Amino acid sequence: MPRSHDLVLFGATGFTGGLTAEYLARHAPASARWALAGRNLVKLDAVRTRLAAINPACAKLPLIEADSGDTASLLSLAESTKAVITTVGPYVHFGEPLVAACAAAGTQYADLTGEPEFVDRMWLKHHETAKQTGARLVHCCGFDSIPHDLGVYYTVLQLPDDVPIRINAYVSLDAEFSAGTYHSAINAFGRAGQYAGVAMERRRREAPLIDRRIGSSPQRLRRHPELGTWVVPFPTIDPQVVKRSATMLERYGPDFRYGHFLQMDKFSQVAKLIGGVGAVAIASQLKPARNWLLGRKDSGEGPSEAKRSASWFRVRFHAVAGDRRLITEVRGGDPGYDETARMLGESGLSLAFDRLPKRAGQLTPAAAMGDALLKRLQRSGLIFRTVEPA
Repeated sequence: MPRSHDLVLFGATGFTGGLTAEYLARHAPASARWALAGRNLVKLDAVRTRLAAINPACAKLPLIEADSGDTASLLSLAESTKAVITTVGPYVHFGEPLVAACAAAGTQYADLTGEPEFVDRMWLKHHETAKQTGARLVHCCGFDSIPHDLGVYYTVLQLPDDVPIRINAYVSLDAEFSAGTYHSAINAFGRAGQYAGVAMERRRREAPLIDRRIGSSPQRLRRHPELGTWVVPFPTIDPQVVKRSATMLERYGPDFRYGHFLQMDKFSQVAKLIGGVGAVAIASQLKPARNWLLGRKDSGEGPSEAKRSASWFRVRFHAVAGDRRLITEVRGGDPGYDETARMLGESGLSLAFDRLPKRAGQLTPAAAMGDALLKRLQRSGLIFRTVEPA
């Protein structure tokens, strides 16, 4: 059926949602039919007024009243548009109704989640429906996990596809984690038991690969002689996303291995990080402590523009394929907010407007959008470069 909109942003009244709205106001094509959605029309109207100061055409943006607790409103939203992008989290608590609506309506969907439990639950519940309707359900379209997923994709395209490929990613950054990432991490620690069961069920139901192998590089804390720094295994959702892209795309070769590490200069920093994460993980098991931790950051707040402008990230990919060695890099500004808004905005525009591979169901960014998204991100200013060619 005809759709009234090309793209709808759900959650524009939040901090990251507002930055994503501003990105679209500056970069969406003039012909794009996009809209803002949320549960409070008064707040949405305030966002629209702010956007009109950036781009006067935004004064006419449609506003859609929709609530994550109202399934009828979400189905109506999904049926009205080609694509939806959402910043409403934590997704394990608030995300499923919109995923279900998009899967049922055949609507393209993208979010910012870094929550493995949510991703696996959505695969178990809605992957098959989305395959039937043609919906692409694309999670992790922010700093989790686009620099890593598309960075590996960019790297693999420069390597032979008939030999084993080994890629290790080394992440360095100076930035404040977003409130959404912080809340997701606390909730993930507190729900470790539930996630273990969900992950096991997904592994049981996924079809095994035939004639190909996908796995992890050795994961251990060590001093890296070439980098001259400590590298710490980085247990985010990013390695899962990269390996799922490798599973979906034969271009990753017959035997693919990936390692994901945080790069740190001093062992004292490593010890502080491990101690802090351990303490938070333990505290998150107790509801009063978990609630206190969650209250330390408000999802509607974020760092100042000056703080964000001073933030940066860099991911270097060290690849080996047969007798070839390659180092590539993805680099950008503030990862948790400004660059995340760019990544989600370009993902939504790609889903709405680009000619994409004929795949459906739950997909990774690389499998869903691949070359189209890579070109968009490069044009938008995110840096993908080859440091040492093969």
